[in-house]
Amino acid sequence: MKQFVYFMLAVIGLIIPTITVVNSIQFQQQCSGYIKQAADANTVELASERLAVAIQYVEEHKLTTGYTSILWKTENDNLEFWYRNLLACQEELRSCVGASQLEKSNVLMKVRESLTDESEKGTVLTIPSGISRYPDNAKYAILNTISIIFLIMGACKLTHEWGWW
Repeated sequence: MKQFVYFMLAVIGLIIPTITVVNSIQFQQQCSGYIKQAADANTVELASERLAVAIQYVEEHKLTTGYTSILWKTENDNLEFWYRNLLACQEELRSCVGASQLEKSNVLMKVRESLTDESEKGTVLTIPSGISRYPDNAKYAILNTISIIFLIMGACKLTHEWGWW
């Protein structure tokens, strides 16, 4: 019976981190992947089309105001600025109707620079951290901490019970 309880602690310890990973993947599939494609697009029309999908997701999931940070508000985590920046990029793309190829190329470069940043890892999307868990970032932080404790407790007790420790 003890082993079952310890095993269940370990399983519960894996559930919340798994949900966090799934949320991150879903956000990538339904939003940030489209932003990446908009930044990489070779035509104004394609960039506008991809950005429209991302903006629709952002609006449907109410990612238009607030901060993704838990303890203090930092501008890197400002959803309103990020959302308004997406809208401004979309407006820039829409204003290119009838523009010359040079003007379209300039707008595409401007949009790419607005949607991405350069880091040690190369080019990365400019997206507030923790957005895939918003508005429940604090709950996920607490649940992830508890999950880690459960996982460690369960794993340590099981390895001790089974004589591996």
